[in-house]
This record gives sequence, structure tokens and C-alpha cells, in this order.
Amino acid sequence: MNAPGTAPMDTPPFRARRARLLQRMQAAGGGVAILPTAPERVRNRDAHYAYRHDSYFYYLTAFREPEAVVVLVAGKETKQILFCREKNEEREIWDGYRWGPDAARAAFGFDEAWTIGDLEKRLPDYLADQPLLWTSLGYDNDWDARVLGALNAVRDKARTGLTPPHSVRDLRAELDEMRLVKDASELATMRQAAQISAAAHCRAMRATRPGRHEYEIEAELLHAFRAAGSQAPAYTSIVAGGANACVLHYVDNDQRLNDGDLLLIDAGCELDGYASDITRTFPVSGRFSSPQRAVYELVLAAQAAAREATRPGAHWNQPHDAAVKVLAQGMLDLGLLQGSLDGVLENGDYRRFYMHRTGHWLGMDVHDAGEYKLGGEWRPLVEGMVLTIEPGCYIRAAEDVPEAFWNIGIRIEDDAIVTADGCALITEDAPKAVADIEALMRDARHG
Repeated sequence: MNAPGTAPMDTPPFRARRARLLQRMQAAGGGVAILPTAPERVRNRDAHYAYRHDSYFYYLTAFREPEAVVVLVAGKETKQILFCREKNEEREIWDGYRWGPDAARAAFGFDEAWTIGDLEKRLPDYLADQPLLWTSLGYDNDWDARVLGALNAVRDKARTGLTPPHSVRDLRAELDEMRLVKDASELATMRQAAQISAAAHCRAMRATRPGRHEYEIEAELLHAFRAAGSQAPAYTSIVAGGANACVLHYVDNDQRLNDGDLLLIDAGCELDGYASDITRTFPVSGRFSSPQRAVYELVLAAQAAAREATRPGAHWNQPHDAAVKVLAQGMLDLGLLQGSLDGVLENGDYRRFYMHRTGHWLGMDVHDAGEYKLGGEWRPLVEGMVLTIEPGCYIRAAEDVPEAFWNIGIRIEDDAIVTADGCALITEDAPKAVADIEALMRDARHG
């Protein structure tokens, strides 16, 4: 957070995004876009959850305060308006600095800025005689009611010659397409977030010992995130020892770590509104057993195949298909499945041990905005997209599974930027080769 009254470090990229959105709106017929930030939420009684802005709103504004709305007018002349909280000395004593309209307008590059209390009065004027309303209905009933109230206020003035927008366009869908391809500022922030998270995973590996608890290792991660300047975890950390690693979204993080088990950690920080997302799996004892190593090397090979398939022009599902082919063959080789590779791929038997996708979009949200298909077909990858590559293998205890593999859960996940000729993994500072993991843990114990 910037010091009170100082401008954000880098507002030009946000101003450029508003300008791009206005251009897209004008090309589609013009109109008015209205976008609120996220509301504050009560945790219990008079205690609130830690506030986090709406990603779409922040993408356009860089503004982090609650009770704010951005309005963009794409008419003959464009206009950018911010509504935010008024300056209030008493509330600032209790809750901290507020920008207020005048300072926010200048610092964040808006044409106009008004108090949030002025929204109801002024919004109908911006909507009048505009062909389209760009907003996102159905996400918040209270907000929907405010927008409809503004539309009805324009309709009430029909006898004066004013007309309301004749149709509504989904603003989030337009922004989803913009958010899919990251600009230089976004990529720089995501690289920094990746570095912080990779260092945190290294810290977790060094701290892991038999007899410690999952939550102790989680605390090491959270310490590393915050100490490096991250504002928060990007999502609830998964710290899963032994059989817990076979629960994909395990978040209890309350069990003791046992000698001979693996520890799967899926954790990443959020930095200046952007997420990182890393998974590493390593032995609690510091050394892989032979069965653990065999499964681990299989997952690592699957990730390498997916990475090779991640390049401009490849469609979204190609990395997944490449990983599945490697994993299915490995499951056959290890005796986890029976039959032929073609048969296993066709009937989907591999899903018993690998039941999720190989990646997802990454950006402001850990599962970021953007469609995976266009016109019913997997969309092609283009330079500047960011995604995860995260194959896994999860082997629960069962009578038809060799006992040596029981309760082995492994996932290896990195963040990838699609480049001109392939992709760049920005999280590889967290070791994932068997020899590198074992060396780091050995040095931590004997250093």
C-alpha cells in the first residue's frame, strides 16, 4: 500500500486498460459501463473479513478502497468517472486513510470523481440517451437493484425526451478477453509473485521434519509471503502429508507429519492483486523411497510433456492431452492399470488416479478469468497468456493397488507464460528434480 496521499507507483497501465475498453465499447456501438468493487463482508458480529477489492474493478482502476464504482462513457466524447468514499477525518482516525474524490481523480487519472453518495443521483444522467449498458447482472442482487433503479429513473423522464439504453451487454465477458493476455506490467508483477512463492516453498522444504505438524509448515509459507512484501496468500494453502495428499483440496492442515510419508504443498502468494500458484511434493524424511520416486518421476515427465506442448498456436487442451498420455502409460508400467494405452485413454481408466485438468488460467484470480473454448472449440494459446501446468497422480489404498503405492499423492505445478516460441516457467526457483529436493533438505539438516 502506498503512503497516505501519494499516487500509486504505476497507474499508466490501468489508464491504458480503461482506454482499450472504451475503444472496444465504441466499436460495439458505444454506451456506458458501470462496475463496482467488492463489498466489505462481516466475519462475525462487528469483525470483518480482511478486505480484498474486486479483480475486474482493480484491473481498470488500481483503486483498493471499498465502496467504489467506476463509470466509463463511450459516446462521441469518452469520459472516465470514479465514485468513492468521501474524506472523513473521524473515520480516518478509526479506519485509516481515505483518498476522497479530489485526490483520487488526480492520482488515478479520472476525468471526474464524486462521492459514492452521489451515485444514485448522477448515474441516470450518465445513462440517458446511451445505446448500451455495459454491466454484469446476476452476481449481486443489491447491485442489480441499484442499476435497475438508475434505468427506471431514466425511463421516468421519457416525456422530457430522454431515452434509456436499449440493451445490456456483459461487461465481464469483455474484460475476460482483455485479461487473458497480460501486459508488461502484469507479467512483471506475476514474475515477482512467483519468486516470492518459490522462496517460500524452499523455506517449507527446509523446515519439514517428521513429527512436525502440517500447520507449522503452513506458518513457514505465510511468514515467507508476508516478509517478502506479499499482501496475502492467493488462496488457502494446501499442506497435505501422507494420505491427505490424495484429497485434492485438503485445507485442514492439522495432522502430524510422519517419517516415510510425502508432503504435498499447494501454495502461492498474492502480490499487488496478482496470484502465484505452485505445488511441490517431497519426502518428509528428506529422501524418496523407490515407489515414491517412481511415481514422482512419472508426474515430472508428464509435466515436461505438457510444457513442451504449451506454445502459441497450440489449443488449450493439448498440454493436458500430452500429460495424460504420459501418465496413462506410466500407470500401466507401474501395474496400477491393466490393458493397452489406447484402451486406457479411450475408456478413461486413468481418471481413477488423475482426475483433474492439467492447468488453468492464472492472473488476478488464481483460477483466472477467460473462456477455455471459442465457438465450441478449444481456444488457441497466444503470447502473453499465463497458465499453470500441474499434472498429478493420487493413489488411494485399495485391494487392487500394489501396497507399495498406497497413499502416494503427488502434484507438480508451475506457472507458465506463453512466449513467442513456447513457454517460460516462472516458478522453477522452487526445486522439483529429485536430486535437487533431496540436496536442499539434506543441506538444511546438516548445515
